[in-house]
Amino acid sequence: MESELQALHANNTWTEVLLVLGKRAISTKWAYKVKLHADGSIERHKARLVIRGNTQREGIDFIETFSPAVKMTTIRLVLALAAYKQWKFFNWMCT
Repeated sequence: MESELQALHANNTWTEVLLVLGKRAISTKWAYKVKLHADGSIERHKARLVIRGNTQREGIDFIETFSPAVKMTTIRLVLALAAYKQWKFFNWMCT
């Protein structure tokens, strides 16, 4: 656990700030796992500090969630549609 805390501090994982009036901090917990070698012997014991996001309430602790993940099949479909319709598109990632 100590090495995990040191790594979190070394990577500047978080910044301490004052809590907004009327809000509560999200709690954390330790998750433990035993890593094994291929032969089943113990390689190491691992500890991670995880946030307990299940304690958050929509509309109180957060308004909306967004995950910018796109499946590759969706990208292929949009590119195929753009080619079929002869749309011009700009690759903004390469500018």
